[in-house]
Amino acid sequence: MSTRHTLSVLVENKPGVLTRVSALFARRAFNIHSLAVGPTEHPEISRITVVVDAAELPLEQVTKQLNKLINVIKIVELEAESSVQRELLLVKVRADDASRTAVLQVVELFRAHVVDVAPDAVTVEATGSHSKLQALLTALEAHGVREIVQSGTVAIGRGSRSMTDRALERVRTA
Repeated sequence: MSTRHTLSVLVENKPGVLTRVSALFARRAFNIHSLAVGPTEHPEISRITVVVDAAELPLEQVTKQLNKLINVIKIVELEAESSVQRELLLVKVRADDASRTAVLQVVELFRAHVVDVAPDAVTVEATGSHSKLQALLTALEAHGVREIVQSGTVAIGRGSRSMTDRALERVRTA
């Protein structure tokens, strides 16, 4: 049985690394639900956050193969209970004079923000868990969703320990 897993992969900030990492998942026919890449507090390191559906054993095999890639520094599976995970959603919703107040009430209820206003629509920005953003979209559907842009999941472990600092220490002593 497959379940959803969030992997945080620290890699060297070099061209082609993302292609090699994502190719490993593709070769195993894993469906990548989200993929987010960005810099870390160290310019030479990037973080790739990958959310996949996989059974434990095949995921373990892919993790071992990822560790063999020369540009991969560290891989950690982030459990929901021991990490903070967020997504960003931008959604354009129909909102004419008659429906604008109702749309704004939904936006306020979900602690989202209106970031653009047009005569017949508003664009809303929201951050949160996948389930919160899905609930917001469901609440806005009645008003007419015109366009959706959603980021992949970004995640970080809870507490004061830094995955990047520990990985960097390991790289510098190697």
